[in-house]
Amino acid sequence: MLTYENWTGSYPDFENEDHLKEALHVLSWAYGHYADELVYACSFGIEGIVLIELISRIKKNARIVFLDTEVHFKETYELIDRIKARYPDLNITMKKPPLTVAEQAAKHGDELWKTNPNECCKIRKVLPLREVMSTEKAWISGLRREQSPSRKDTEFLNRDGKFENIKICPLIHWTWKDVWRFAHKNDLDYNMLHDQGYPSIGCKPCTQPAIDVSDGRSGRWNGTQKTECGLHG
Repeated sequence: MLTYENWTGSYPDFENEDHLKEALHVLSWAYGHYADELVYACSFGIEGIVLIELISRIKKNARIVFLDTEVHFKETYELIDRIKARYPDLNITMKKPPLTVAEQAAKHGDELWKTNPNECCKIRKVLPLREVMSTEKAWISGLRREQSPSRKDTEFLNRDGKFENIKICPLIHWTWKDVWRFAHKNDLDYNMLHDQGYPSIGCKPCTQPAIDVSDGRSGRWNGTQKTECGLHG
């Protein structure tokens, strides 16, 4: 089994001009290789919805974890309910942070996402995912190279130093148009905020409509130098 410890940088050739076949090949290999030691960490953005559909074709009862920071948009929670109804066999877990919002405020002050967004992301996202990943050999992510400069070198399989396992990214070659074309063709449910100028949807206090159409993550942590929540670097 390919693990963080025995990583060599070599893995099967998944390249295919047909990005759908490519992604399905990656997922089929991943579930065949890791079986129950693989989890999908899903944010329920449009890439996540596409991956859920693809994963359901490979493993109907796959495990999916959503990092429920408790400060997501109501539209996100409503979408998750629709996804649970559409894919009843999927094992979807809502992973909570170690502190409630009130406990975090008592310890660190109100609206930590404004005063120290990195610490807030650590408490509400990184620590919960680290707990999940402590028992996993690999995890799936919806990263695409086109999303931002910080993601342009993402590979299908990546040695993840933060969580010390293998991060699998089946959609690295998909464009924004590819994602939406697939979603509409398959009549997939999605977050209505996408229709209101939010290409990337995270926690409500730190997410606004994109200010740069060429950078899908330009609406995240607007006014700061922060571009990632800490899960991917």
